[in-house]
Amino acid sequence: MAKRVVDVLVPVALDRAYSYRVPDGLAVAPGDFVSVPLGAREATGVVWAENPAPDIRLDNRLKDIESKLDYPALRPELRSFVEWLANYTVSSRGMVLRMCLRMGEHLGEERERIGVRLAGAPPARMTPARARVLAALDDGMVRAKSEAAREAGVSAGVIDGLVDEGTLQTVVLPPEPVAENPDPDFTQPEFSTDQRMAADALKATIAKDGYSVTLLDGVTGSGKTEVYFEAVADAIRKGRQSLILMPEIALTAQFLDRFAARFGVRPAEWHSELTPRKRARTWAAVAKGEVPVVVGARSALFLPYADLGLIVVDEEHDPAYKQEDGVHYHARDMAVVRGHIAKIPIVLSSATPAVETETNARRGRYARVALPERFGGQRLPSVEPIDLRAAPPPRGRFISPMLAGEVKIALERKEQALLFLNRRGYAPLTLCRACGFRFACPNCDAWLVDHRFKKQLVCHHCGFGLPHPHQCPKCAAVDSFVACGPGVERLEEEVHELFPEARVLVLSSDLVAGIERMREEFAEIAQGLFDIVIGTQLVAKGHNFPMLNLVGVVDADLGLSNGDPRAAERTFQLLHQVVGRAGRDAGIGRGFLQTHQPDHPVMRALIAQDREAFYDAEIELREKTHYPPFGRLASIIVSGGDKHETASYARELARWAPLNENMKEGVRVLGPAEAPLALIRGRHRMRLLLKAPRHYDLSAYMRRWLAKAPKRRGSIKLDIDIDPQSFL
Repeated sequence: MAKRVVDVLVPVALDRAYSYRVPDGLAVAPGDFVSVPLGAREATGVVWAENPAPDIRLDNRLKDIESKLDYPALRPELRSFVEWLANYTVSSRGMVLRMCLRMGEHLGEERERIGVRLAGAPPARMTPARARVLAALDDGMVRAKSEAAREAGVSAGVIDGLVDEGTLQTVVLPPEPVAENPDPDFTQPEFSTDQRMAADALKATIAKDGYSVTLLDGVTGSGKTEVYFEAVADAIRKGRQSLILMPEIALTAQFLDRFAARFGVRPAEWHSELTPRKRARTWAAVAKGEVPVVVGARSALFLPYADLGLIVVDEEHDPAYKQEDGVHYHARDMAVVRGHIAKIPIVLSSATPAVETETNARRGRYARVALPERFGGQRLPSVEPIDLRAAPPPRGRFISPMLAGEVKIALERKEQALLFLNRRGYAPLTLCRACGFRFACPNCDAWLVDHRFKKQLVCHHCGFGLPHPHQCPKCAAVDSFVACGPGVERLEEEVHELFPEARVLVLSSDLVAGIERMREEFAEIAQGLFDIVIGTQLVAKGHNFPMLNLVGVVDADLGLSNGDPRAAERTFQLLHQVVGRAGRDAGIGRGFLQTHQPDHPVMRALIAQDREAFYDAEIELREKTHYPPFGRLASIIVSGGDKHETASYARELARWAPLNENMKEGVRVLGPAEAPLALIRGRHRMRLLLKAPRHYDLSAYMRRWLAKAPKRRGSIKLDIDIDPQSFL
């Protein structure tokens, strides 16, 4: 009798599943984790399907499954999601599965937690420290050793001494839970009329138990978070899990505190900074249904939820939701797909929705729940332009006299000011005054950025760095280098000169050591420990600073200076969010935009606070030019170590595009052309861009094209991105 055969998918860069025989007596089903031989090693895989008709000619060559692993099986919903995402992104199923398998293998046994409790007679020699321990444990409760020492104000050695004398007894404690269970009725929020109506609308979607997408569209400071917490509370009451996606989970200490204030405890977190052990425990707890709420970065979308009932995508417009390495996917769009497969509601929350989301809401594909006013009656900040053509800063400075005067007034009122510049480092360019030599990265098509804090010139694309030079490598001039343009570090220098008494903090991802320190700095701003904050886009992501009433954007034109078709949308969203940090708690918020283009449509919309006018114009332009959401885009980056070989292969690849379909279906293949960043990490880059009608299956077209594409030579690689967000 022939043995049973199943197909097993392994988390490697392969699209196919491998067939394995099931040993007698081993019960496995689709979704089960198994250990299988793969080449010369053992690999963890997932039983993907039965193979009812294996090729009997291969029977003797098939290998047996080694063992079944003790992990909760992947549910059909998640397996379907893996299949859908792999097909859509033109990725291998194995690589998509890999994103789901973060169970933390080979970590070894977890260390036991040891607790202590009173069990015997007092010690023969009593000291004040020992007396404090006995008093702390007098209630007979078991405490972890570290907790007992902290509560009594003694060292761990005092606890160990009392254990040795028999006064205390050690007890093995159960593993600490990943997160405590949140209480949906811990506090009842005080809502405005608009908030109550919005919360009731979201709760109604939870009650329906089916797929839906709702845009929670509220101005900055309107209390969107507290509103969608009510949907989370209803999911908890129904015993189902909720996922809250955030663009920068590592920076959201305020959010976690607000969650704890509403539900009594913090949620489970999922992001790249978790320790391997914490990731393994969180993954397992989510799979077993022991975690009701997960707050996570985009990768949390791939956790194996036991019973997912709600997905919230906070700041859904944020570019950080796009995964640019490996499998290219947009977490917001894939959250909608997973919700559709799982038949659960999705909430997209933003003050500045993506053009795609806004269009879907306008056309009725998504429901819209609006919060048009700030909570507590606070007014939205006024926005004024500072025309740098008419009133430029003094030579060598970057803060105009008008903005400096406004900051001075804010400081006199004991209010905080935020100066926003979305450029890290000290200066974006360093050149020699004697000969004009510019420092460029040897591995990338980019200038090196001056970082005075690190005392280095650094490439922001590959990380290459070199110490500040004293002599020009071209003309040998000594101390001839000059920094061109401002970064946040240079802005800090200028602020100290203008306001020497002010307490200044620079917020930039390359200046803070670790997540916890960054969270501490956000808390210190909220407590009023700094007068002036200088920040990059980190400060735009939903933070609440009660004493901040003035925002100055030092270079409002910065995001408009590239050829990205989404440049206007991203600039509008970023500046709107930054200015929205002002006046959220008390006082009158004011925003100032330093610009050379006060008549640009983005600037006019921001100054007039006419969001609808911006979306009307941007949607009309997208529809005319057939850009998303009114058309489809895909990008192919051909990269290689040799420039001529890379360009040659890109041209050859373009010749193999299915031309008949192009003409019949309206698909256009543009390029190949050098990518705007033509060299990154020593690899030369050519780009092809595909445009297609909105309903055309661009993924299938791409697969047909690549199936007959010429074989790649040497170091050539292809990077495929369906629905690209970056055009570099």
